[in-house]
Amino acid sequence: MTIRTITIGDLLDETAERIPDQEAVVYQELGLRYTFAQFRNLCNQVAKGLMSLGIRAGEHIAIWATNVPEWVTAQFASAKMGGVLVTVNTSYRVHELEYLLRQSESSTLILIDSYRDANYLEMIREICPELDACQPGQLQSKRLPKLRNVIFIGSEPQPGMFLWSDLLERAASVSDEELANRQRSLQPDDVINMQYTSGTTGFPKGVMLSHVNIVNNAIKVAEAMGLHQGDRLCIPVPFFHCFGCVMGTLACVATGATMVPLITFDPEKVLTVVEEERCTALYGVPTMFIAELNHPSFPRRDLSSLRTGIMAGSPCPIEVMKRVVEQMGIRDITIAYGQTEASPVITQTRPEDSIERRVSTVGRAHDGVEVKIVDPVTGEEVGPGVQGELCTRGYLVMKGYYNMPEATQSAIDSDGWLHTGDLATVDEEGYYRITGRLKDMIIRGGENIYPREIEEFLYTHPKILDVQVVGVPDPKYGEQVLACIKVRDGETLTEEEVKQYCEGKIARFKIPHYVQFVSEYPMTASGKIQKFKLREQAIAHFGLQAADGIETA
Repeated sequence: MTIRTITIGDLLDETAERIPDQEAVVYQELGLRYTFAQFRNLCNQVAKGLMSLGIRAGEHIAIWATNVPEWVTAQFASAKMGGVLVTVNTSYRVHELEYLLRQSESSTLILIDSYRDANYLEMIREICPELDACQPGQLQSKRLPKLRNVIFIGSEPQPGMFLWSDLLERAASVSDEELANRQRSLQPDDVINMQYTSGTTGFPKGVMLSHVNIVNNAIKVAEAMGLHQGDRLCIPVPFFHCFGCVMGTLACVATGATMVPLITFDPEKVLTVVEEERCTALYGVPTMFIAELNHPSFPRRDLSSLRTGIMAGSPCPIEVMKRVVEQMGIRDITIAYGQTEASPVITQTRPEDSIERRVSTVGRAHDGVEVKIVDPVTGEEVGPGVQGELCTRGYLVMKGYYNMPEATQSAIDSDGWLHTGDLATVDEEGYYRITGRLKDMIIRGGENIYPREIEEFLYTHPKILDVQVVGVPDPKYGEQVLACIKVRDGETLTEEEVKQYCEGKIARFKIPHYVQFVSEYPMTASGKIQKFKLREQAIAHFGLQAADGIETA
């Protein structure tokens, strides 16, 4: 297999030279359309605008926004001028945003005004009150000493911030030659993208991904699903995940397909966009496909243009997959498995695989990717059908976690194998099944939630003595968050108080859906808390046996 050693900026230029007049980006809901030539020119302009702010290659540029057009432009513009794009989850609140901006040492933040009920401008001002009195580009924040520039995607001027339109105007102060020189100075192995993930220990970690990592993963994902030049891919999944910005936007640029994003997910809009734009491919997590299939307008929609796509993020019930193939007509839909640390896809089903295989397995390893299953205790490779930890090696393995050498060392061994923390088996034909998790990660509707982060936050509540967070089964989201709380002597606490304490401080999907007050935790003889027993007790207590029965992984 050939690994492409090319930067993202050069990849965009190559595609724009090859098919300049083909549509690259279509925002149907905004009436916005760019050909590859127009999109490349816009990215060049924004890249020069970023350079005009004094941003050097390797500096971190955080982006906190929904799938607005400026997001995808910033993705390729930053790649052209060498800024490392740090993607911020749209559900983040003050506590998480401050942590990410500080840990990533971002010098620049690009943001929208709000999303749902979260006011982004208020939150950044809460963290950086100095914005109110500073000139744009001259922020000196006590809490975020590295943050210098805040760029607002909007038309209303904001104290201390540049507007997106300022970037476009400032581009004139940087020559085309200066941008070309900067782009030429970049190496394919440079880190260009950083995404935060909750790993096996502690708080979220910044996964450092290079041009080679994500360009090649995008190419392999496209090959496995049969995405080609001329295809039109509807992208309702968020850009801040690899699903959106690697498997989505980057795969389109790599193949010459047209990206047709939605600003935010809405089942009716997805159906409208697919129908009116004649999309040939569609992405989503199972809950998205379920919402589309069950929308009242679904029976009268003409979705006959659809052929392929990806379902990922959580296990897919077989009935949903059958409906996607038979009723939506996405006969070539594939299932992908991976993690951010692997750029992200490790294994994928192929269009020729049976529906049963596409539901019961996560497919075979991509070309050029090594996968092995090892005994978690001995580290020895196990045979077909034997459960062990899934490990992977190859071009796709991240460069490491930002400023976390010990965490990097524990994730990637001395032979270059990335240890996923997922338990799996492989059959004689090389098809993998995910059977569980070594780590306690909760996956709720495709969002990874690490219990320790929620536990650390809840420990700050004055009435909470101890807390253990576990995932419990849920028919809609796959899993929900349960907090098992010990209250301090002499104090009383209600479920409502716990949830209110979380509101606005941690992302809504992390707020415990269930709260159980306990006096003791089940322990091993050596004093370790048995989280699996907490889960079993909760399933019985809340009557979740039926939901547990449909969990497939």
